[in-house]
Amino acid sequence: MRTTRAAFPAAPLPAFQTGAVLAALGVALGAFATHGLKATLEPSSLANFETGVRYQMYAALALLVLGTRPEQRRAPALLLGGAVIFSGTLYILALTGMKWLGAITPLGGVLLIAGLVLAAVDFRRSG
Repeated sequence: MRTTRAAFPAAPLPAFQTGAVLAALGVALGAFATHGLKATLEPSSLANFETGVRYQMYAALALLVLGTRPEQRRAPALLLGGAVIFSGTLYILALTGMKWLGAITPLGGVLLIAGLVLAAVDFRRSG
């Protein structure tokens, strides 16, 4: 059975599509880490990179779910921003060794947490 777009109304942020792209990038970056970086990065840097991939995938999965819920308006933006900041800073840190980025990474984590809490509140309010 083919699902029509009307069955899944679009949220203001196209959360489902964003989640799908974020997940695809997560798979690609995970493969890159395993096959391209494993031999070149120190174990701690590889672990940082893999942590970025893991949390990017968590955000992607949440966005896929939220993309099916039209009442979710603010949570997707927080999750996307959190994934970009949290995972992005970990990727750059792992690849460049710029340790000062570790001071920015927690901001992304706070945005991820806020997005998930807001999603829960919005789910509760909607019914």
